Amino acid sequence: MSNQTTDYANLDALVTYLRLVLENGLPPKNQEKKYILLFAYNGTGKTRLSMSFKDAGKSNGLADTLYFNAFTEDLFSWDNDLDNDTQRVLKLNSNSRFFAGLQELEMDNRIRPLLQRYADFDFKIDTDNWTVSFEREVGNGETRKKAEHIKVSRGEENIFIWCFFLAIAQLAIDEQEAYAWVKYIYIDDPISSLDDNNAIAVASHLAQLLNEQSRVKAVISSHHTLFFNVMWSELNERGKNNPLQPYFLSDDKSTNNYMLRYTNDTPFFHHVALLKQLYEAAESGNLYTYHFNILRNILEKTATFHGFKNFSACIKQDADDPEGIMHTRMINVLSHGNYSFFEPMEMLEENKRYFKKILNDFMTNYRFNPELFPEILEQTEEAPQS
Repeated sequence: MSNQTTDYANLDALVTYLRLVLENGLPPKNQEKKYILLFAYNGTGKTRLSMSFKDAGKSNGLADTLYFNAFTEDLFSWDNDLDNDTQRVLKLNSNSRFFAGLQELEMDNRIRPLLQRYADFDFKIDTDNWTVSFEREVGNGETRKKAEHIKVSRGEENIFIWCFFLAIAQLAIDEQEAYAWVKYIYIDDPISSLDDNNAIAVASHLAQLLNEQSRVKAVISSHHTLFFNVMWSELNERGKNNPLQPYFLSDDKSTNNYMLRYTNDTPFFHHVALLKQLYEAAESGNLYTYHFNILRNILEKTATFHGFKNFSACIKQDADDPEGIMHTRMINVLSHGNYSFFEPMEMLEENKRYFKKILNDFMTNYRFNPELFPEILEQTEEAPQS
């Protein structure tokens, strides 16, 4: 299949196609596809698409899709105990099938190992009152005590809800009776409020959870380029009969049409959106070793586009390093293997300086929309004209 773009008149038409791909595969061989991976910018309609997909699966009032999106978070709401300010709990919507196995399946023990990957707080589920209370050890040195009924931060709450969903998804994938109704899992932007470290961890963990032997199939959509690329890399390695179908989703505001473009390569490492992400990381100083992986990939894509054999051709040659050997070697070393991608560590200050120089020189030499990079635009305007 080529990188062709197909138009769909509305969300219903797009949903029909996505379900067809998962149910019947793609011509000419009708090869089965278990996973659809969608990249789309915010405002495209990803959440609406996930709800349309869910609604399309309803039959006799029963759904076939377990979904995670902005509406999933609405199944949880805070009771802040405004009268006493002591017994804060997160309330669960007992009417939702999302919690079908809560009372019988020891969800505490299923969620806790997942949560411990990302957070340092603990929780208790009250299955009689349909609430969750949180606790955390606090103190200095050897003096520690347990603070109970705390209100966790918004980001920590999102992580807890995500781990709750993962535990339920695992039950569905394992075909547990309470979730036998699940035919599809639809996940839209699970990491909207997580940093890049957790985005990598979430993507890698999710890819491991998805089981090719299970009858359950999945659609995953995201606007997060790093998350998308980790998912693509992990799912794309599942044998010659690759069950993954990756797309770029966009919309036309003038016609309200949706456009789906198939992509058969890591599609967004070279995209301006990811370059902007690198730029913002460099500006904030929050640089990790995996950013060298991303920078190298951008350099390689650019070198190929311009007909060079090696990415080093896209590195600015300084007077004290006319061959660009030092910076090339640094990128080679710091982007070597997958260790820096899946075990992120913050760069040393010296490496941050080198990274910023290589990135800024690249962006100065290869023109991108300067309105996206105000500091680069300012430097360009101040540079003497030859």
